[in-house]
Amino acid sequence: MNRRSFSILSGAALAFGLSGTHRSRAQGGSFAVTRTDAEWRAMLTTAQYNVMREEGTERAGSSPLDKVYDPGVYHCRGCDLALYASEAKYDSRTGWPSFYAALPGAIGTKPDRKLFVTRTECHCSRCGSHLGHIFDDGPAPTGKRHCLNGVSLVFKPA
Repeated sequence: MNRRSFSILSGAALAFGLSGTHRSRAQGGSFAVTRTDAEWRAMLTTAQYNVMREEGTERAGSSPLDKVYDPGVYHCRGCDLALYASEAKYDSRTGWPSFYAALPGAIGTKPDRKLFVTRTECHCSRCGSHLGHIFDDGPAPTGKRHCLNGVSLVFKPA
């Protein structure tokens, strides 16, 4: 099995195998929350499964969460881990919910080489669900844009 490291923004690292999609990682038990493929399919819609377990991308402008700016916290749909505080959310005008920082230890990253350039992919650190990508064109104080798929998130108002 091919091995790579999954970098968690808090500075710790998790190692897991990359033998295809998240289904194999979750079944391999690399994350604190794991489910079988059948369990993931039963709890997620087709669109949610495509994004969260197969690293797909939802259509720009399709998520109602893009326009939510109420106080609260955005959680992982797959395991309910708190990922992003509403204070870090901003309007990137990209059509996807965007944040300049995640909560400490909430996400992990890995290189995504599926397109012509290498991008930074972000995932939930507890269940491995794909969230989106991180770019270097965000606002202060981090200069980062965490461009996320709304189907991966659940907003919980304060």
